[in-house]
Amino acid sequence: MIPARRIKLLSNWFALYMRYRMRKAFKTIKVMPFTPKEGYSVLLLANHFSWWDGFFGNYLAYWTFKRDLYIMMQHDHLEKRMLFNLFGGFSIERGTREMMKSLWYAADLLNDPQNLVVVFPQGELISNHTNQMSVEKGIERLVKHIKGPCQIVYSCTLIDYFESLKPSAYIHLFDCGIANEVTFDVLAEKINTYHQQALKNQVHVEH
Repeated sequence: MIPARRIKLLSNWFALYMRYRMRKAFKTIKVMPFTPKEGYSVLLLANHFSWWDGFFGNYLAYWTFKRDLYIMMQHDHLEKRMLFNLFGGFSIERGTREMMKSLWYAADLLNDPQNLVVVFPQGELISNHTNQMSVEKGIERLVKHIKGPCQIVYSCTLIDYFESLKPSAYIHLFDCGIANEVTFDVLAEKINTYHQQALKNQVHVEH
């Protein structure tokens, strides 16, 4: 695996730069009200439907959760974009022995309450119109290895245009509980319940 080589100064610059880029690309980025737990790291499990998803995670880490960002990326993708390694990107190779090292590495990062780790539980790109979220079993192994206090949050980003030529991103956040206090089956059920709730809530968003 490729561990993160996060450089704080560069990461802070990148967060500001990407917020500028995202505000140019989107009509609005609206994060639904959410209060993170003080003194807890955050495992951010996010739906994965677009090229922008990692940047949504970056946006949330800095401007909503105020945590240091780390993000799990496919090994071949990170190799092609090693600059992201300096902003908290680390790799995973699914289906290999190295995969477990990546899961333990992510868990160890989450022992520090200042950290936020973004993971895409589906493991692949799937339309955000889906009403069923698959959660890979690797999430169970990751969560069981976390020793420090960690809040698990499901982040569901949905896109609408309404009257604008530019898309608007609406980010729905849900508290899934504390690591090692919720079983994998319950976690997977909660993510699906919350995803369907986000789809229902999206119908009534203000625009």
